[in-house]
Amino acid sequence: MLEINDRSRKWWILTAMGTCGGLIMLDETVVGVALPTLRRDLGMSDLASHWVISAYLLVFTGAAAASGKLGDVIGFKNLVIVGAAVFGLASLASGFAESGAFLIAACAVRGLGAAVIFPARFAMLIIAFPKEQRGMAIGILGAIGTTFLALGPLVGGFLTEIFSWRWIFWINIPIASLIVAIVLAAWEDPPRKGTHSSFDYAGLVTLAAGIGMLVFAIMQGSTWGWTQGIIPWLLAGGIALLSLFVLIELRRQVPLIEVRLFRSASFSACTLVFFVGQFSKMTIIVFGSLYLQDKLGMGPLIAGFALLAAVGGFPVFSAPAGLLADRIGARRPVLGGMALATLAMFWIGLTAGGDSYVLLLPGLILWGIGLPFCYAPATRAMANAVPTEKQGQIGGIAVTARLLGGTIGVAICSTLLIMTGDFQAVFLVTGAIMLAIFLFGWFAIEPGHGVLVPSAHHPTGAWSHS
Repeated sequence: MLEINDRSRKWWILTAMGTCGGLIMLDETVVGVALPTLRRDLGMSDLASHWVISAYLLVFTGAAAASGKLGDVIGFKNLVIVGAAVFGLASLASGFAESGAFLIAACAVRGLGAAVIFPARFAMLIIAFPKEQRGMAIGILGAIGTTFLALGPLVGGFLTEIFSWRWIFWINIPIASLIVAIVLAAWEDPPRKGTHSSFDYAGLVTLAAGIGMLVFAIMQGSTWGWTQGIIPWLLAGGIALLSLFVLIELRRQVPLIEVRLFRSASFSACTLVFFVGQFSKMTIIVFGSLYLQDKLGMGPLIAGFALLAAVGGFPVFSAPAGLLADRIGARRPVLGGMALATLAMFWIGLTAGGDSYVLLLPGLILWGIGLPFCYAPATRAMANAVPTEKQGQIGGIAVTARLLGGTIGVAICSTLLIMTGDFQAVFLVTGAIMLAIFLFGWFAIEPGHGVLVPSAHHPTGAWSHS
């Protein structure tokens, strides 16, 4: 039985939430390196195997904003318990899959569990720590989570090559159980301010359906034809539903996502940093792993070792990035990290044609150094923009942006690879998208926080700079 007192409570919460983030990040990186093996074992096509990741991310993305909001309404303890249970059971089912279709379905359910627990970890950490310690706490949270991320390719390669790819899913079960045990012992939900009599079901449905239609169209367009059959209608329908989502949220008193926050160019830029950071991460982890195995002939274990160069910087630099943000604000760390990661992605793209890991190595290392300096400072700026009772929603926005980046990233890169068969195109297009968002951030991210917060006198309609 854990012994919890008031002084140690926040550190237990930090441990649990760091492990929670690590569980999800491990799931991101451990699957990518096993993809070629499970594709062969289950007789899946290249496109179908990419749906193993896309189905997970798609459900994760659609439900993340809703779970962040539910945490504000009903409390986070129940969310974590239910989410961890769903995640663990779906992981068990994923490991027993005997067909590609069953595996994709189980991964989609696993995405639902992940969507419940991932935004909660951010909000619970912000509530547990005082404002002046949040940058440090977010940095440590990132360091714990990204340690799992860094080990993911190696663990995935080891389990796949020595035992079976099925263990990459079964390893989630004891980790999820540990998270639940700590939360039960250490967490106490704070009093909720006000009551919310209704939930934004219309917003949730239009958001999830709009994202789903767009991602499905992008994934299948190269196979079914971009101008043929249902694909143009799916693209148009997805755009229309997301536009309708914005209109719905602007009229809601208690919206799923407070889109008024995006009136601040600085807030929008921080959100786009999450988007493109996850986009580039999926490019490196999923398609980098495919490149190492399909083009360079590495086995899963050696490919896992090779990818450590890219992800090894995350646990090293995440905590210093958070401390740096406490001292100098978000602008310089975010832009510096983005610049380095963007240059590294172009390096990877330009050298991928040489079929040499040694040529790729400097780009992988620099990308892994640059990206951690984007996440923690941008997270801190967003967290300090809103009062405690809205932290669940901010967590939902941040997570939704990251997941949308990963989902769109896998869809676009999968389509590029199937259409061209060229890994260079995948890396260079990713670099171009990163460059565009870096340029927007250069003009939009203000010194200090530069984000909009609800006015004390006009909590639903008026906004002011923090």
